[in-house]
Amino acid sequence: MNTTPSVFGAVHLGYIVIETDRFADWRRFGADAIGMHHDDVSRDVMRFRLDDHECRFLLRRGPAEDVVAIGWHVDDHASFEQIEARLRTHGVPVARGSDEEAALRGVERLLRFPGPKGITQEIHTTPVTSAEPLRMAASGFVTGDAGMGHVAITSAKPTLMRGYFNTVFDARLTDYIDETISGIKLKIRFLRVNERHHSIAIAAVQGLPIDPVRTRVQHLNIQAESLDDLARSYQRVHELGFDMALSVGQHTNDKELSYYARTPSGFEWEVGWNPLVVDESTWEPSTHQGISVWGHKPVGRTILDKLDQFRLGALSLARPEKTVPALSGAGIADD
Repeated sequence: MNTTPSVFGAVHLGYIVIETDRFADWRRFGADAIGMHHDDVSRDVMRFRLDDHECRFLLRRGPAEDVVAIGWHVDDHASFEQIEARLRTHGVPVARGSDEEAALRGVERLLRFPGPKGITQEIHTTPVTSAEPLRMAASGFVTGDAGMGHVAITSAKPTLMRGYFNTVFDARLTDYIDETISGIKLKIRFLRVNERHHSIAIAAVQGLPIDPVRTRVQHLNIQAESLDDLARSYQRVHELGFDMALSVGQHTNDKELSYYARTPSGFEWEVGWNPLVVDESTWEPSTHQGISVWGHKPVGRTILDKLDQFRLGALSLARPEKTVPALSGAGIADD
C-alpha cells in the first residue's frame, strides 16, 4: 500500500507509442478511416493528433507491430516527483528521456520505467500544444481532464497487473465484466485513474494461465465527439477495406456506444461515444454479465480464426508473461 498522498485524479492517458513497418496502411487507417489529424515527422516517424496536443499517437518504424509504450500526463511537478519517488523506493530502474525523445512525444520532462507485458510506461508533465489547425475527417474527439481514452490488455497474471497500476498511479477498481467468448470464460477488470470510467482494462481467462492475444495490447480506445462522428468513421472503415472486429454495440458497464476495427498491426481499435463519467462520491464496484447490452457482434470470424486463438493461448504457456514484481506486490485478491 502506498504511504504517500494519492495521485489519483492527477494522472491522465496522454499518448501511445506504436512500432510498425506498415506506415502507408497506418496513414490510411488513422487519417482516412478513423479520421485523426496526421503529421509526417520523418521517413521513420509519424504522429496522429486528436486535439491541440502535438502528439497523441507516435508511430516509429520497427518490427514489433504493437504498442511499445504508454505515456501518462501528470498534472503537476509535485505529483510527478511523488510517482518518481515511489519507483525509486521500490528499486525500479527509471530513465530520463532525452530532449529529442520528449520533443517527438510533444511533452516536457519525460521519465520512463518498466511496465507489465514489456510495455514501457512513461510519465510527463506539460504537453506541448500546437497552433496548427486540425485537419481531420472527424469533427473532434473527447480528451480533457479524463485523458484520451483507454488501453485494454490481456493477462495471465491480472492481479499482479492490477497491483502494478495501484502502486504506481493509485488506480481504483471501477467494476468487472464476466464474459464467455468462443467457449472461453473471461473476467475483465476495469481500472480508473481519474473520472473516466477506465483508462486500463485487464482481461484474463478464468482458471487458465494463458494469454490468447499475440499483441501486448488487445485494443486501444478513443472517444468520438458526436454520434455522427462514430457512424461516419464506421462507414469509412468499411469503405476503405479495413477489417471490422466487432460491429456497433453498447457496453454494459460504461454504457459507451462503440465499434472495434482491426489495425494494420493486428490489435484492435475501438471508437466510442458517450461513456458515463464516474461520480466518486457514490460509485461502488459491481460485476456485469457480458460486455454488451446489444451489438458488438464478431464480423467475419471463421472456425480457423477461433482455432488460431486457441493456438496462441497454448503458445503463451511457453512464453512467461513479463511482470514488474517490485511494483506489483502480491497483487490484489479480487476474485
